[in-house]
Amino acid sequence: MTDWTGYQYLPLLNSPQDLRKLPENALRDVCAEVRRYIIDVVTQVGGHFGAGLGVVELTVALHYVFNTPEDKLVWDTGHQGYPHKILTGRRDQLWTIRQRGGISGFLKRSESPYDVFGAGHASTSISAALGIATARDALGQNFKVVAIVGDGAMTGGLAYEAMNNCGLQKRDLIVVLNDNRMSIAPNVWALSNYFTQLFASPLGLKARKAAWELTERMDEVGDRLRQLLSRVETGVKAVITPGMLFEALGFKYFGPVNGHNVQLLVRLFRSLKEMRGPVLLHVITQKGKGYAPAEQDKQNLHAIGKVDKITGKPVAGTSKPKAPLYQAVFGQTMVELCEQDARIVAITAAMPDGTGLNILQERFPDRVFDVGIAEAHAVTFAGGLAVQGMLPVCAIYSTFLQRAFDQIVHDIALQHLHVVFALDRAGVVGQDGPTHHGMLDLAYLRIVPGMVVMAPKDEQELRNMLYSALYSYTDGPVALRYPRGNAVGVPVGAMVPLPLGKAEVLRKGEDVAILAIGKPVMEALRAAELLQTQGIDAEVINARFVKPLDIGLLDELCERHSFILTVEDGQVHGGFGSAVLEYIGQRHSRRVDIRLHGIPDYFVEHATPEEQYRELRLDAEGIAVIVREHLQRRSSRRWWTRRFFPV
Repeated sequence: MTDWTGYQYLPLLNSPQDLRKLPENALRDVCAEVRRYIIDVVTQVGGHFGAGLGVVELTVALHYVFNTPEDKLVWDTGHQGYPHKILTGRRDQLWTIRQRGGISGFLKRSESPYDVFGAGHASTSISAALGIATARDALGQNFKVVAIVGDGAMTGGLAYEAMNNCGLQKRDLIVVLNDNRMSIAPNVWALSNYFTQLFASPLGLKARKAAWELTERMDEVGDRLRQLLSRVETGVKAVITPGMLFEALGFKYFGPVNGHNVQLLVRLFRSLKEMRGPVLLHVITQKGKGYAPAEQDKQNLHAIGKVDKITGKPVAGTSKPKAPLYQAVFGQTMVELCEQDARIVAITAAMPDGTGLNILQERFPDRVFDVGIAEAHAVTFAGGLAVQGMLPVCAIYSTFLQRAFDQIVHDIALQHLHVVFALDRAGVVGQDGPTHHGMLDLAYLRIVPGMVVMAPKDEQELRNMLYSALYSYTDGPVALRYPRGNAVGVPVGAMVPLPLGKAEVLRKGEDVAILAIGKPVMEALRAAELLQTQGIDAEVINARFVKPLDIGLLDELCERHSFILTVEDGQVHGGFGSAVLEYIGQRHSRRVDIRLHGIPDYFVEHATPEEQYRELRLDAEGIAVIVREHLQRRSSRRWWTRRFFPV
């Protein structure tokens, strides 16, 4: 699918071994071609964009110097990995990225031996790299290990925990901090720029080595001179670079250096790979490098759909206008609530735009706290706010809140603190795939004592639930989860409180009761309409709550129905259906067939949300088929029973 006109090197690079055959002076052209190829492909098929453009030179230099895959490159925040994929045999497959049956948008061990450790979440690479280095030493093996951290990952506490342990173990390990201004703020003073270039230059490194070798031959005088030089260097680093932090953790620190000078990076990596102990190289890169729209708009061009290659603007579709995004509904609702109550504040973990809190940020900048990629801190921070009478709303992607489970239990629920958790990206999320699906939240939240768990069927119900979470259910933590993408399109109005634990009967029926939660509710309604045309009368209930359940309605349904189907867009084991089954199994002796339907016990691969819903049979057609097949099996069993066991 690629027109290779104007490409000299990239069509020939099928592996890093091919790259290493090239002369060093060809690498700048290689980088230009890799960057051009990413722009050509991703503007047409969509995907993560800015971060990959920023690490082209770094990726080329790493694969050029290190003997991958024998040497191990451990990437953080895997959406940086597009150049890495191009150089490691997946160049032609880039056209399939994040599409059904195509390659992943993140690092994935099953996809390539060059993907040493899976990376979808952030701040994991140093821990994994240290584990690999420890295993290497224990087994008497000989290879290099490099962790590449970046695009905000250094705001996560796990990275610092790992670095502290690296300093204690003192194993041979290189950490590359890709600083694209998303982790550590740049120091803009001219003096800083001068000295950081000096520290990073080959001349500076050579001078430092020469001074040490010279003073080594000067006995006691040399010792005093080395101490003086070391103090001067340490003092300068302390003033103008973050190097002292890393050296205090036990690393030899080098940098900051220009992360877009590929030949400089090659020379540095050749030197650093011969050093013993933990080493950290700090490189400065520009997110979106080489594509002006992405350089200017780092947030919106972090990940893109199909865009105009010249302007970077989304390609206009021909479909009818869509309903607002759930995240936008949430953000606007937060604005309305904050206008009325000064106690309400919002917390996000590096996702103000993704959660819709950018809307609130514009209106009330002092009421939104972006804590970085630090979900555990976000939750306990919210607990501290709640102790003092504030009304904190933690808006965190469902998949990322998994990283703070202990804090939810120990710091919030155990102390009965009133913290509201707004879980965006619940259920299957499409092209980002298994690292980003919010398929476990219903199961892991409902087991927390005192937690209220709910999910809206549409945007008005989201508004009502957020209002109720803040003002009606105040005895402990409350979680509401909602999907990625467009809402249903119902008119929105004033917010009203919802009775705690009360479901909503949307459609009466006699043959089957379908209990659905969240996004599948509307699919269940459509399924009931399809079933009606086939002579099957289905009742549809919008459960609203996973915890507490509407046990009064469940009792009534068990009296009126012999077949109940639960539907959820979460993992079926331990989720909403399990809660229903537990209650009915304990309280009702009358035989009721209960079928649980949701996401099976496996990780769902990337595809479009529509494809995923269809494959999981969570769409209207799939739900209707499940009901019809089950009723047919029941009818068949009754026929056989009457035939061979007549009364």
